[in-house]
Amino acid sequence: MSDERRKELGLFLRTRRNQALRSDYGLPPVGRTRERGLRREEIAFLSGVSVTWYTWLEQGRDITPSRQVLEAIARTLHLSDTGLSYVLSLGGYSTAQPSGPVATDAPAHVQRLLDALDPNPSYALSPDWGVAGWNRAYAALYPNIAHVAASDRNLLWLVFTDPYVRDLLPDWDVTSKRFLAEFRAETGQRLGDPDVKYQVERLREASREFQESWDQYDILGFESRERLFHHPAVGVLQLEHHQVAPSDRPDLHIVVYTPTPGSNAEGQMRRLMEGNGQGPLLAQGTSRRRPST
Repeated sequence: MSDERRKELGLFLRTRRNQALRSDYGLPPVGRTRERGLRREEIAFLSGVSVTWYTWLEQGRDITPSRQVLEAIARTLHLSDTGLSYVLSLGGYSTAQPSGPVATDAPAHVQRLLDALDPNPSYALSPDWGVAGWNRAYAALYPNIAHVAASDRNLLWLVFTDPYVRDLLPDWDVTSKRFLAEFRAETGQRLGDPDVKYQVERLREASREFQESWDQYDILGFESRERLFHHPAVGVLQLEHHQVAPSDRPDLHIVVYTPTPGSNAEGQMRRLMEGNGQGPLLAQGTSRRRPST
């Protein structure tokens, strides 16, 4: 287990312990008002480990917890399946191992798939959440994607720093925190990777909202769901958010937005791609392609 993962595991466990509701364990409040937060000795007792050992675990000491112990602590903290998977990945017990540097560009066959998904906005996401490819529909929904510097073409960076994205998402406060919780769940084993460390460190400096949310240590698994986008040209679009991974490129996730049944989203997207009298939209609505040489 790397030092970064030991530190992350300790901070994650401590945060979850401090947020635990004491009544869920049949325990009285501490004092008259403190209804949240378990003591280390309470977690250790309920998990069947020594207080000293559990304290070292929270402190990120150089110890190697067994899978069984991590599972016991996760059960004690009432973690979700996603939370359990995250703890196990930090402990080195995940079956999915990171492999090599992250993709910066979608391979040709993935890009062709994205293009075939028009008029459904779609993009390919690398393990550090860099946007490795997109189609015309996505560029019509979010025109900045085709023009932002390659180093900034990261979904988290754009969500937390681009005012256009904040205006595009009417539920930005909720969506930004959910994205961050999903990112954390997916990157447990890559926390020491330079790409992931770079994104986290610069976002902590650039965005107060990111820093506050990051320090909450929330974990969420991806779920297909309805998303709302408020586009300045066509109004509110109702889209369903889906995610799949190519079997030959599991390091890439393809994100697809499909029209919510009963909505006008398909027609709205077609108008966006046609320009609907908006010249710049048509010019910007292009898929990612390497310039010819």
